[in-house]
Amino acid sequence: MALTCGIVGLPNVGKSTVFNALTASDIPAENYPFCTIDPNVGIVPIPDEKLQVLTKIYEPEKTTPAVMEFVDIAGLVRGASKGEGLGNQFLGHIREVTAIVHVVRCFEDDNVTHVEGSIDPIRDIETIESELIIKDLDSVEKQLHRVTKLARSGDKSAKADEALLTKIRDHLDEIKPVRSMVLDEDETIRTRGYFLLTMKPILYVANVDEDEILAEERGSLTQRLFDYAESTGAGALRLCGKLEQEIALLDDEEKVDFCEEYGLVEPGLNKLIHRAYDLLHLQSFYTAGPKEVRAWTIKQGSTAPKAAAEIHTDFEKGFIKAAIFKYDDLMVHGSEKVLKEKGLISLQGKEYIVQEGDCIYFHFNV
Repeated sequence: MALTCGIVGLPNVGKSTVFNALTASDIPAENYPFCTIDPNVGIVPIPDEKLQVLTKIYEPEKTTPAVMEFVDIAGLVRGASKGEGLGNQFLGHIREVTAIVHVVRCFEDDNVTHVEGSIDPIRDIETIESELIIKDLDSVEKQLHRVTKLARSGDKSAKADEALLTKIRDHLDEIKPVRSMVLDEDETIRTRGYFLLTMKPILYVANVDEDEILAEERGSLTQRLFDYAESTGAGALRLCGKLEQEIALLDDEEKVDFCEEYGLVEPGLNKLIHRAYDLLHLQSFYTAGPKEVRAWTIKQGSTAPKAAAEIHTDFEKGFIKAAIFKYDDLMVHGSEKVLKEKGLISLQGKEYIVQEGDCIYFHFNV
């Protein structure tokens, strides 16, 4: 699916380091602002234990994981909405992503400069948020000017837009992002059509040092970030970008040994990828056979035909039914043959809502 997470942050907060670790690539991560000028794109496989187990059961010729796209976007500074720094590129690139992963520096290091001269995660968050809000205000004012003329002519849809845009403008005037507004279903659908930057879902990533990531308790800077995220309805997690970049360069067995040595349950990037997956309201289903075991990505709440379309549009057009069994049932009984004998493989029609972990065979006729 063409769904992407844009990684943003002020210069020198560890944004590119996190991206490097995610993609195990070699994007520069130097100690100066604007090292990342053009957005770098990484296709990242989703860590998936179910897929690994299915591979052991089916022993296919190949295994294909679900993936997510991450975009490393150039650092933003105060005044970006007015074109300062690389503001215009930043705002243009962020408009194209589906969700935002905001990396925030929560560590002290005299050897790494900070564009603001000091470490303050809430100030850093508000710097970027304010620039996005200013840009949204400009966009809303322009759209409001356009629909007001139509509303005066009696256009009912334009009147609804005028009322909603006025409501959004007043909310933005209070320096609050659109995502924090309470909207009904119709308003939410209309708001998506305005393509506002602060409507995008966001996950804050506290980039901490090695000492903190090994401690159970959060540091004071990190705790402030988590409290802020909770107060605004956003998600938050912490990781050590420097440590994650080291882990990313290891093979699977070495990663396990490394995490055990440092007392980590799993790499922090696994948590980040899964949280980003949830942020986009995604889930996985599986197809399995001797040729290939594969995880597919769909939006939560998708019907069986929509899931079939991820494989091929013809599957949706000619959809007849879907034979579905649950991953958990397969783990209990060990084989499809036993599942069939016990009546645990069901035939579902067009109205079936696919669930996380469903294993599916599609029947279609084109």
